[in-house]
Amino acid sequence: MITQENGFFTEEDSVEVVTSRNSNAKSERLKQAMDVVIRKLHEAVKEIEPSQEEWMEAIQFLTQTGATCNDWRQEFILLSDVLGVSMLVDAINNRKPSGASESTVLGPFHVAEAPELPMGSNICLDQKGEDMFIQGLILDTSGQPIADAVIDVWQANDEGFYDVQQKGIQPDFNLRGVFRTGKDGRYWFRAVKPKYYPIPDDGPVGQLLSDLGRHPYRPAHLHYIIKAVGFETLTTHIFDPKDPYINSDAVFGVKRSLLAEFVKVDDRTRSVAYGFEGDFWEVVHDFVLAEER
Repeated sequence: MITQENGFFTEEDSVEVVTSRNSNAKSERLKQAMDVVIRKLHEAVKEIEPSQEEWMEAIQFLTQTGATCNDWRQEFILLSDVLGVSMLVDAINNRKPSGASESTVLGPFHVAEAPELPMGSNICLDQKGEDMFIQGLILDTSGQPIADAVIDVWQANDEGFYDVQQKGIQPDFNLRGVFRTGKDGRYWFRAVKPKYYPIPDDGPVGQLLSDLGRHPYRPAHLHYIIKAVGFETLTTHIFDPKDPYINSDAVFGVKRSLLAEFVKVDDRTRSVAYGFEGDFWEVVHDFVLAEER
């Protein structure tokens, strides 16, 4: 066991030698984190026993990942996503009390300036896709409705694209909106049935997925950020359980509690009331917010 900073490096004592050099770290938290990272990294190298060529290939992969990052694309976050690390960090930082709705990852396509709309508005601005009516309640863990909860929603269109991906094709703020609940805690709005879509797969992370025999698709979902005074902010999705990729989300964002039933409705009276021309999809899903801790 190495007990001083200047021990000599050996294969057997590699972890102790390296971590001992960090004894004067300016942050105890940094020292703690690096001790764990170094230990796990050395354990992996000792178990895998990579060749010099394999290790250089790994270095080149990380180099290419960094080179792919720019102002609108963060390939390292994508790498974190497909390795399940983003979801694990989210889970650790969003442990909820019993009964509270679970969180999932934010995703890269949220827009902070989406307009606040009257409850019941149709967020589909280009009238493309299969009509959908979404409704539910915002509740606390005792089952009481939460008034004045702010619900920020956004989704991909029926082709799997967000408005920010199709500037000049989709209207700005298409399939986005912010709503505010009344005393009954109820929310409802109109949209279109979303479709599954691929994460960016034209870079090194996409090549890694291909090499691993994995697909790049996320199952169809709607995004929510729900805020209310006195409660923890909830960032989450709801998913279509019948989506072909529901059991193999490329970024591991699906949780069983976030599956919502997408029901096809043939009711002329309701269609007319909602401003739809024919059949529509309906989703009913309640959210339970945890009190602020």
